[in-house]
Amino acid sequence: MTRIIENLAEVSDLYDAVLCDLWGCVHNGLTAFDAAVEALRAFKAKGGTVLLLTNAPRPRDSVAKQLDRIGVPRDCWDVIATSGDSARAAMLTGAVGRKVWHIGEPHDDPFFAPMELIEDAVEIERVELDQAEGIVCTGPFDPHADPSVMRPHFLLAKTRRLKLLCANPDIVVDRGDSREWCAGALAKLYTEMGGESLYFGKPHPPIYDLARRRLAQIGKPASDDRLLAIGDGIVTDIPGGIGENIDTLFITGGLAREETGTDHQPDPSKLARFLTDAQLEPTYSIGMLR
Repeated sequence: MTRIIENLAEVSDLYDAVLCDLWGCVHNGLTAFDAAVEALRAFKAKGGTVLLLTNAPRPRDSVAKQLDRIGVPRDCWDVIATSGDSARAAMLTGAVGRKVWHIGEPHDDPFFAPMELIEDAVEIERVELDQAEGIVCTGPFDPHADPSVMRPHFLLAKTRRLKLLCANPDIVVDRGDSREWCAGALAKLYTEMGGESLYFGKPHPPIYDLARRRLAQIGKPASDDRLLAIGDGIVTDIPGGIGENIDTLFITGGLAREETGTDHQPDPSKLARFLTDAQLEPTYSIGMLR
């Protein structure tokens, strides 16, 4: 049974580093959550390391700039690992070919920038679908449109046996009070239609390998039994941490706020039903990170 805790400090002495999700945990896409910022600051003050582990389909420098804009201060974190960087490394080594059809918005263009440490990188050319050797999906063209609008395109892509590189496995995200579709929803549809989708963010292993390398690069490696994965995604953050044998802290007041009856804290009976349905058992649960 998951243990409902009141704050991160209650268990922080057990861990050397946290792998903390961003959207829904530290901010809502528009503004920072002050209590979460203070919780991470307090963890760092006790000697802990904060790695922000995000399914954002962008380079980590781009994510850092976004955090600056919405008020997440740099003194509450140490390093960032993104699904975008993990996926970019695969793309630049030719995972879906040289000529790619890009599904995404203009603000995702940094995904195609050169990347350090990739030797002999493939020169990527963005082309139309009928000329493509593969697909790179950083998100929908319109995050408010139902993913089914992509069916005609995906039927052609499947017929041509194109692989789809998914830069963000998240299905949905809440931007303020508005829910938006993410790249994971399109990759899921493509797979259901018989296409092949490649994933690099949570809950899949490549992003956790990247996280461990990032910790080692800053001189803060941590054994798995001293890592805590924090997130609100019951299909990304929690199964990802469990799959890596890492303890998990489920933020119930994010995507699952309604299902878990979360106000200040989750309703224990609703939380239990929700986790039973999900067939998952996070180590800890809390309403919001604080």
